[in-house]
Amino acid sequence: MWKEERFQKIRILIQTYGRVTTTRAAEDLDVSKETIRRDFSEMEQRGELKKIRGGAIGLVPEHEPPIALRNNEQRKEKRAIAKAVASRMKSGLTLFVDAGSTTSILAEELAKVNGITVITNSLFIAQRLSDEKCRITNSITTILLGGILHDSLPATFGEKTIAEIYRHHADITLVSPVGLDARYGATSFDPAEAEIARAMIDNSTLSYILADSTKLGRTSRFGFCPSENIDALFTDKKARGSMELLKIRDRIEDVVLA
Repeated sequence: MWKEERFQKIRILIQTYGRVTTTRAAEDLDVSKETIRRDFSEMEQRGELKKIRGGAIGLVPEHEPPIALRNNEQRKEKRAIAKAVASRMKSGLTLFVDAGSTTSILAEELAKVNGITVITNSLFIAQRLSDEKCRITNSITTILLGGILHDSLPATFGEKTIAEIYRHHADITLVSPVGLDARYGATSFDPAEAEIARAMIDNSTLSYILADSTKLGRTSRFGFCPSENIDALFTDKKARGSMELLKIRDRIEDVVLA
């Protein structure tokens, strides 16, 4: 059994039961306990679980409010973050952008950048970047990933979406997590959203995380990127001097306070 297959089965066990013993996982996956211990260690580094004596438990979930509410939270800070990110974009870049309230605001700033290609699973972002001015005047190419429509978010998810991501390679992935913690990295509440973000990061040269100050130090259920693998963090000025940011700076060199 491939490692990622084991990881997925371990995720399902923890999602179902909240915790899993080393013995139970080894029996269910038909591998040695030592293999499971190594898997637990790597998944803990990814921010997907927490090791305990004799097994592992899921992270304490940080529930994510509906997208309609998130769209109205921290709008000023999200706008500042979006402008800072867009200022780094230049013609010729190919970008992966996931679905969310922060990246929806980012789309409005990316619409002003000439000559970029944006690959996204967000229906809103695809629609925003495919109007006449973006397509013709600014020469923006937008690719909407296929897949199954999410029940609470206007975006595509699922195996087809993941497969399409792996057909592309981007220069930069731009994603916004539910939480960002120095130890557990970037996490999401929804496993489908985490899988999309992980696949995008795996298929890009650089990974940029967009997280306003309220998300720092928070963790949710599913990790998708360890702190050490984040190339740049964009947050807002309210994070300056916070203990959470100080810890994150030990792991991420490029931190932008917008």
